[in-house]
Amino acid sequence: MAAAAKLGGAGALEAEADFPDEVFMSDLKGLFYPRTPSGKASIVPPVPWHYSGELITLEYRTDPAKIAALLPEGFSLADEDPGAVAAIWADWQSTSDDPAQILDPVRVQYKEMFIVVRCKFQGKTWSRCVYIWVDKEFAMLRGQHQGYPKKLGSIQMSRPVYVGKAGPRLQPGGTFGVTLAAFDRRLAEGRFTITEAAEKPGFVNGLPMAHNRWLPTIETDGTQSLDEVVTMSSFDVELGRCFKGDFDLTYFDSPVEELLDIAPQEKIAGYWHEVGASWRAGTTLARNNLA
Repeated sequence: MAAAAKLGGAGALEAEADFPDEVFMSDLKGLFYPRTPSGKASIVPPVPWHYSGELITLEYRTDPAKIAALLPEGFSLADEDPGAVAAIWADWQSTSDDPAQILDPVRVQYKEMFIVVRCKFQGKTWSRCVYIWVDKEFAMLRGQHQGYPKKLGSIQMSRPVYVGKAGPRLQPGGTFGVTLAAFDRRLAEGRFTITEAAEKPGFVNGLPMAHNRWLPTIETDGTQSLDEVVTMSSFDVELGRCFKGDFDLTYFDSPVEELLDIAPQEKIAGYWHEVGASWRAGTTLARNNLA
């Protein structure tokens, strides 16, 4: 028999009657919260995760000093083209190995907008996501597990059409619009127009990712319970159609965002492209967690 406890005055624990041990020894399951005996209620399904999506990538150059200001301790600017940035809109379907998820679209469909730079860590060049917004809670928590600094937002992008006149065609002249908003404010908008077919969608987001995973201690005294640099790579990657073209991109001011600091100064190129990939686990490159 194990002693139970109840909350007393001012949150103090007071002994209560004994209950069977099994009441206090439940094997809770789930990758993320809430953890339950079955794990079914967890916000994030178990790995592996499989992704299929259409992306619009707009590459440009900004002030390298503004990128350096976003890099944490241990990171530095990339040696080559240190001011290069990729602003990416994506329309995803993602699922675990459970085939039933595909038949419940609300659980697998989401959009995101993310901003990628390149940097150096431990003598190697990496891609790094510095800002990212998604429109579903499972995508937000899943990304934070991977080290992406995800927040909720409203993301929209034109879909290609294959019949009728209600959208752009995947051919020269096809023009797509993209928007991002959060907290009732538009943060970014752009246009992309196809000029030609391409083999790959640029270079900024073409390296393994290096991210930080941070969680402040509950004392909120400046120390971190979780303080790691992690990397990750996908498997079963498939690249689909890819088109290159011209674009326009504008960022807007917000009381809770800092996009204007990395606004475009010079365009590189834009891309529409398809990608499929799977992810299971990452690797810790550095760890300074609270002992």
